[in-house]
Amino acid sequence: MSRSRLLSAAVLLTATTLLPTSALPASAQPAETEYTVTVDASATGPEISDNMYGVFFEDINRAADGGLYAELVQNRSFEYDRVDNAAYTPLTGWAPHSGDPRVVDDEGRLNERNRRYLSLALPAGVINAGYNSGIRVERGKRYDFSVWARTDQPSTPLSVGLTDPAGTALADPLRLTVRGAAWTRYTGSFLARTSSITGRLLVRGEGTGTLALDMVSLFPRDTFRNRPNGMRRDLAEKVAALRPGFLRFPGGCLVNTGSHYGYEAPNWERRRSYQWKDTIGPVEQRATNANFWGYNQSYGLGYYEYFQFAEDIGAMPLPVVPALVTGCGENRATDDEALLNRHIQDTLDLVEFANGPVDSTWGAKRAQMGHPEPFGLTHLGVGNEENLPDEFFARFTRFRAAIEERYPEITVISNSGPDDAGATFDRLWQLNRDADVEMVDEHYYNSPTWFLQNNERYDAYDRSGPKVFLGEYASQDNRFRNALAEAAYMTGLERNADVVRLASYAPLLANEDYVQWRPDMIWFNNRAVWGSASYEVQKLFMTNVGDHVVPSESTDTPSTLEPITGAVGLSTWGTAAAYDDVRVTSAQGETLFADDFSGTAENWTPTEGRGSWAVTDGRYVQSDTVAENTMVTAGDPTWRDYDLSVKATKLSGREGFLVAFGVRDTGNYYWWNLGGWNNTQSAVERAEGGGKSTLISDGTRVETGRTYDMRVQVRGRHVALYLDGELWGEFTDDAVVEPFRQVVTRDAATGELVLKVVNAQDAAARTTVHLRGASVERRARVTTLAGHPDDVNTQYTTPIAPRESQLDVAGTFTHTFPPNSVTFVRIATRSTR
Repeated sequence: MSRSRLLSAAVLLTATTLLPTSALPASAQPAETEYTVTVDASATGPEISDNMYGVFFEDINRAADGGLYAELVQNRSFEYDRVDNAAYTPLTGWAPHSGDPRVVDDEGRLNERNRRYLSLALPAGVINAGYNSGIRVERGKRYDFSVWARTDQPSTPLSVGLTDPAGTALADPLRLTVRGAAWTRYTGSFLARTSSITGRLLVRGEGTGTLALDMVSLFPRDTFRNRPNGMRRDLAEKVAALRPGFLRFPGGCLVNTGSHYGYEAPNWERRRSYQWKDTIGPVEQRATNANFWGYNQSYGLGYYEYFQFAEDIGAMPLPVVPALVTGCGENRATDDEALLNRHIQDTLDLVEFANGPVDSTWGAKRAQMGHPEPFGLTHLGVGNEENLPDEFFARFTRFRAAIEERYPEITVISNSGPDDAGATFDRLWQLNRDADVEMVDEHYYNSPTWFLQNNERYDAYDRSGPKVFLGEYASQDNRFRNALAEAAYMTGLERNADVVRLASYAPLLANEDYVQWRPDMIWFNNRAVWGSASYEVQKLFMTNVGDHVVPSESTDTPSTLEPITGAVGLSTWGTAAAYDDVRVTSAQGETLFADDFSGTAENWTPTEGRGSWAVTDGRYVQSDTVAENTMVTAGDPTWRDYDLSVKATKLSGREGFLVAFGVRDTGNYYWWNLGGWNNTQSAVERAEGGGKSTLISDGTRVETGRTYDMRVQVRGRHVALYLDGELWGEFTDDAVVEPFRQVVTRDAATGELVLKVVNAQDAAARTTVHLRGASVERRARVTTLAGHPDDVNTQYTTPIAPRESQLDVAGTFTHTFPPNSVTFVRIATRSTR
């Protein structure tokens, strides 16, 4: 996923610009809308991949440490550093209990990758509170403690306790003895006698002298599948309940982005890009690395654990490796031939680690870790959301050739950049088609309206071209309206199962105290796990896939297209810019608004807390080069059919200009994003409810200090954009929102037809279903998700949850699908012979 796709405004979806009659307020709409669904049960449509729906794991929102990875101690090896996060110190997560604990890095370190350790001048101790509000301890459960330690005394007593914040013991303390100057691992276990969600781990050395500690660990014995160094049980079980067909890992942006030190570093004091070899072997020998998302990751959850987890949940493993072209806003490519060759070899070694025999170099390492049998790797992704298409594809081609030469059975997956359309998307798809790439990874995060408008997206894809892996997608919020839009879209994915072979919603996990991205499928804290509305939709589809599509069709919803209407706006994104001579004229030439900034900026309404706007030397200047989406607006929200002209000059920063039109509020507007995505491309985007969709784009970049004349002409739903007097681009935003969608599949094992209907509107859908060519049993099983569009599942309440019922069916039957609902009807069929 790309940072540039994340809107700053935390606003809700209000009204769409395209309103079917059924989306009108309840008082103004019919009680029901009539539909007909016709199913040709005698025909067979596309086969559906056994692995079609999977999960994508990325360490974002503290998904790994403090999340799926069951370790309870934060910063267990004292490797946190201000170079990674300005708020960090080597003692982040720790507090002195007594004495003056110091973190040192010298020749006495545990190993080269674990350089820092804690030095205690005795007697002294430290306390760790874990993540969230503290360490969760459950009465009657066992917790395993371990630490690497050494002492300058013949022996040093070490006491370890589990307490609440007041110091009251939650379990009987451990009494250990550290002996000698060599690093040694010491272990023990607690049996909790009291439950707490605010637990603390107290480690204290007694006596005299100096005690050194490293890799201080506390693990619940009760992990998923009882794996040592394993997964948090309730989180893992929530993922397993989806029955995913694949597990994509270890992430998106964190895979193909390096720190500001680049890909390599002279030693382990510095951070480098995610590399799989750093994450295997004994845990105490693995690195701690700076995560792209702003915090450290311990690599305790590494490639071996990912492969093992995929196996445990019955999912196909699908790792993604860097192509040495950074994406996610960084946009640079390596020219280091030796480095490229080394990463290609690392990727070949990865396949050997996964599949090689025990007498191979990397197969032996897998066996040493406890898994002599191969993991059965069949698919591997190279790269993620690269915005430099030609540079990426040149390097991808090198990876692909090397992998296919040695491992021709491996499907090597390319990608199409960070968005659903645009210049990068088009160029990468051209390159992928021309090179006969087997599968292409698409990513996009869009508004609910976009998903309701684009159900037919894959209908027009080349059936003989590369297959699609929809590796990341979601509607941009976590309300039921978002899940409904996603469900409607998924009917189109299934209908095109011959093109879309794999699909995974993203992101998978979010710790409620460390949220960096929304939406997310599964939410958690240190004591509870709950699925979002989107989780319930994904689970319903993933556990009722079917083996092939059964051809079907439905009638449409009457719709009304309104003209693009709204005020105007100016904005920036990580950029200082100056605007001047803003003018809005009607289609008849009447001046509706004009501002040459010879006075004040009283005509403009800023967005509170964003940017630093001021009239300077006759221009309206936004001077903050860090602030994102600094929107100021002016004019009448009822304006339609107008021309907006403005002069824009970039002063400094990483991007260009954002000129908005059709502005209804801070979350619903269009804008011309000239020089966006770190000044690598330009686009017109439509924002709805805080989510954005790209309508047109190209590779235009912006020069610092140059003044550009920008003009936007709005006529009905058609928009033309002129740059320095030349037509830059135009589009007609006339895609229809279709809230009623359906698809039918057949479950070969049970013989059932699975009718899947999404009614994403406030009106009930009275539907006549014709099952042609099928003899059916009378009673069908029904699973329904229904609720208010703004419903949100939380830790305390889950308004969006499946309800089971039965339905009488026949060759032709009528059923009313509730407003705002997803309904799956499993219809048993009888042999007609």
